[in-house]
Amino acid sequence: MPATTLARLLAPGDSRMIPAPVRVPVQVLLVEDSPNDAELMVEALSESALFLRVTVLEDGEQALRHLRSNGARGAIRPDLILLDLHLPRKNGHEVLAEVKEDERLRRIPVIIMTSFDTEEAICKAYDLHANCCVRKPSDLDQFALTVKKIEQFWLQHARLLPGSAREETRPLAES
Repeated sequence: MPATTLARLLAPGDSRMIPAPVRVPVQVLLVEDSPNDAELMVEALSESALFLRVTVLEDGEQALRHLRSNGARGAIRPDLILLDLHLPRKNGHEVLAEVKEDERLRRIPVIIMTSFDTEEAICKAYDLHANCCVRKPSDLDQFALTVKKIEQFWLQHARLLPGSAREETRPLAES
């Protein structure tokens, strides 16, 4: 804002309260059936500088019900989905296919996180339009570092959809 505009708003010696921006949480949906892996991911994400709300679901059917409820029962559209391939009820490939076929959901970035998979399984995930496939490291420190790098790239550097929580809380200097 030019100094002349500021001068009209605030005379020397005057003070004015400037409200802090409302911090809307960035919504992360974690679909992971392993309680240990889910706990590690949530712990790594809890160290984020961002204001995150992580929803953890254990199977593919729960995930799709949650995503399709969009607004019902307090469900909020996630800004990012972290998806395991090996899930009960509906596997990660099935969830990914349904998300990317749904006009309301297809633009949500979906990151596949898997412990061990064949090249065929990874290729299938990309064919179904996964945004990224990441192998879960077996080393705990590397696992936490991997989750932090995903968070840094997808929630701090990548441009999310207009209207997402991250875009709403972006500082003015970044706009």
